[in-house]
Amino acid sequence: MSVRIRLSRGGSKKRPFYRIVIADQRAPRDGRFIEKVGYYNPLLPKEHAERVVVNTERVKHWLSVGAQPTDRLARMLGDLGIIAKVAVPTNQTKKPLPKAKAVERAKAKEEALKAKAEAEAEAARAAQEAKSAETTQETSAEEAQA
Repeated sequence: MSVRIRLSRGGSKKRPFYRIVIADQRAPRDGRFIEKVGYYNPLLPKEHAERVVVNTERVKHWLSVGAQPTDRLARMLGDLGIIAKVAVPTNQTKKPLPKAKAVERAKAKEEALKAKAEAEAEAARAAQEAKSAETTQETSAEEAQA
């Protein structure tokens, strides 16, 4: 039997209130639990003392016998100093990113702009070379006349 330290939701619609419970992993979220070890009220401000209330002795006991906290509770217990702080990775979803066709179109557009800029630079360079060749011919003609 694998034991978890997790949140069990209570409260009415849009007014959540959570009990921190020790439960069998297979038990339903709001169903049967072994022991209640605290509560969490997300409606209170973060600095409020009663936002998270935990019986630290019981939590330490259950951790010592192998209970695993959920990610959310691991973060809370780390903030309370009961366990070492856990760096929970924030997985960014790929939903807001552009799709494959849009990425291809953007790359093609970027390459076209690069090619156009290179062509303009090449034309400007050729014009500059022609101008410099023209001025060198004029100066050589002036030197020949003098």
